[in-house]
Amino acid sequence: MSSVLVPVATTARGMEYSVHDCPRKHKEEVAAIFPGMDVQGMLIVPTCQNSEVDLVRVGEEIENEKDRLLEVFMEWAKAVCEILIAKGYWADYIDPCSGLPMITRESRVVYGEVDALQTLLGYKTQNAGCCKVVLHPKWGSSVYPSSMFAKAPLEELLAAIKQALVPHALGVHWCASS
Repeated sequence: MSSVLVPVATTARGMEYSVHDCPRKHKEEVAAIFPGMDVQGMLIVPTCQNSEVDLVRVGEEIENEKDRLLEVFMEWAKAVCEILIAKGYWADYIDPCSGLPMITRESRVVYGEVDALQTLLGYKTQNAGCCKVVLHPKWGSSVYPSSMFAKAPLEELLAAIKQALVPHALGVHWCASS
């Protein structure tokens, strides 16, 4: 496992996150995803949300749940990144649907969320048909993983995470009930 700077914590809406130094094993992949970015000092924030259904299954209910979890992550990650960028730091987040960065558009290299959780948190995986699936220690395959990256002091990142959780931060209604 990588150097865990902040162990798994949970937001008010039940999303787990942790903060890690970018491990040596990941640096080449992260550098390819963010071309021209010096990955020295890069912080990785993997997140997991507990889904109401097993996401390995297929169907309209599963797709609706994925959409709901996607919206929760995107709203949160966008707010955190906007706060950091406004302070002069670099930050980006991965679109869980495509595996591509949302802010840095120069790359077509896909980030492997499942492999990242295996490396960063030691989570187990299993093969499900043609896909590799992460197994959360409490939720099994009822988990929606997604990640954010930052080049900022840890204290600034944690402050941005805390600020993004406040209702109406940057016009975001993160704490509003869904």
